[in-house]
Amino acid sequence: MNNNYVEKRDEGFWIAGKRISLDSIVYAFRRGQSPESIRRSFPLLTLEEIYGAIAFYLAHQAEIDSYLIQEEKEFESMRGQSNDADWQAKMNKARQDLLTPQV
Repeated sequence: MNNNYVEKRDEGFWIAGKRISLDSIVYAFRRGQSPESIRRSFPLLTLEEIYGAIAFYLAHQAEIDSYLIQEEKEFESMRGQSNDADWQAKMNKARQDLLTPQV
């Protein structure tokens, strides 16, 4: 049984052995999605991995929340530096899609 569901690499948190960020799971969890619903969005993950990621988040919530706030600040900073209105619109839509609950 593998209990290492999350790994830190490239200054971010990732589902162990996958190219799926912990951020993706946490944002879905915060939107109220169930692990089963999250699995439909990320079919490469098992329910065990999703529950493990959520457990990791809950056990390290202050650290992960701080990390997410910093990531959002960096995103906002980069967005403010761009003069490409079309690019900003695409980024705003992508961010909104991530934050919008999927049913």
